[in-house]
Amino acid sequence: MSESTSDKKVEIILVAAIGENGVIGSNGQLPWRLKSDLQHFKRVTSGRPVVMGRKTFESIGKPLPNRTNIIMTRDLNFAAAGATLATSLDAALAIARDDARRRGILEIMIIGGGDVFDATMAIADRLEITHVHASPKGDVLFPAIDPAVWRETARQHYDAGPADDASFDTVTYERRA
Repeated sequence: MSESTSDKKVEIILVAAIGENGVIGSNGQLPWRLKSDLQHFKRVTSGRPVVMGRKTFESIGKPLPNRTNIIMTRDLNFAAAGATLATSLDAALAIARDDARRRGILEIMIIGGGDVFDATMAIADRLEITHVHASPKGDVLFPAIDPAVWRETARQHYDAGPADDASFDTVTYERRA
């Protein structure tokens, strides 16, 4: 690892797919099927530490390959082979920062769920958001993206493919100075 990597700030990036109504989850699952977006998610998060809550991990069902999976849980009896457990957000971020620096990268990916997004929105540096052109019923919402705090820096539209329930846009937001 070079001196420059160890001295630079590791960015916190929230990665989520959000319906037009703010919904990100329904009964512990994604409220849509978007194979094209899952490919985007893999490209954005691969090779980086990913921080998630226990319920998000359980909905995925296994550690994501080529990523250090860090699961936040207060349940000291919870076990997840192939993942690292943290009992607090501070502990999860410390593990993720160490892992990112060891990999020579400067990004930590926060991938859910709702409580984890709520806890990290104020400290995030960037948002990688998939805006799904649908308004499904759901019980988990993403925090509001305030245009006074966030500015859009990139957008790509995707028509719904054969394995997609809806069209969507991938959007990058950077925190305003």
